[in-house]
Amino acid sequence: MFAEGDFTATYKFALLTSLADLALQRGHDDGRELVLSIRDIADRFVELYWRHATPYGTDRPDTQPDTLVQNMGAQAAVISAIVEFRRLHRVTHLTKAKVLDSFSGLISQVATVVAAQPLNYLQNFGGGTDPFLYERAGRGLIRLKPGVTYCLRRFYPFIQQLCRSHWVGHIKSNRRNHPILGRADDLEDFLFSTARQSLTALGNELRKLDGLRCFYCGEGLKEADVDHFVPFSLYPRDMAANFVLAHPSCNRSKSDTLAAKPHLERWLERIDLKQDQLAEIGSLTGIMGDRDTLSKVAGWAYSNAADCHARAWVSPTCYETIDTSYVRLF
Repeated sequence: MFAEGDFTATYKFALLTSLADLALQRGHDDGRELVLSIRDIADRFVELYWRHATPYGTDRPDTQPDTLVQNMGAQAAVISAIVEFRRLHRVTHLTKAKVLDSFSGLISQVATVVAAQPLNYLQNFGGGTDPFLYERAGRGLIRLKPGVTYCLRRFYPFIQQLCRSHWVGHIKSNRRNHPILGRADDLEDFLFSTARQSLTALGNELRKLDGLRCFYCGEGLKEADVDHFVPFSLYPRDMAANFVLAHPSCNRSKSDTLAAKPHLERWLERIDLKQDQLAEIGSLTGIMGDRDTLSKVAGWAYSNAADCHARAWVSPTCYETIDTSYVRLF
């Protein structure tokens, strides 16, 4: 699909990313079909493109700041719809936009685009159509075929990496973006990571919530990193409740591994007991995420790890094997 498909816009990357996300959040590993609504896919599109609808390069002297073009023709309709919505409602945080009555109208606009364009064309490649991923399942619905949900879940990090690298490449290859990009080396961060200002604000709020102690070793903090409990390499989407404060040394040592059972038990207790406060922090900082979605993501990550006997980080130089007792915690 990546080698033989025709990519005139970034929509196909967004669609495949959205299908993988929804498979992770709602699917199972038993091979069954999964029915998804196009509105739910559209909601994920808005999350993906929300930051893209802001000018790139406002703090770079070598660029001409503007909204990046994500179509080889006119600007992508989804981007234009979000830009107009933000202008009309003077809202910058998606968390605040989602509580507006008019947000449903934005989802309807995007759903129309999704239904007419990427859903019709994603499975066209090599000069033909091969509906191997999904089929229409009635008005406003699609059905992921048997085995597809399992594969999207099993190979989720790889699919995300492919989509993001091709997405970045598509934007860089568009000549109309060259004056905007300049000598850009942070495009991927701009497109897919939380802004540094939001992470700074998040860290300040976590200090108030959790105190000045490292989540992992429990020692006092002089300097603190904001760490993804479920590693960003496994689930490259920022969610407020997934962040914890850690010593820089603990953060570097844990790196991209899952945390061991004592840390996991404490983290699950934290997202249960403090879910309202964490949701409020997410609203204040503009970082999405809810407790139920995050718990499903973590359950998927540890289940995959148990299947391949991966090792969990206990402390620097200390690891233990992840087994089914981890999965039973969810």
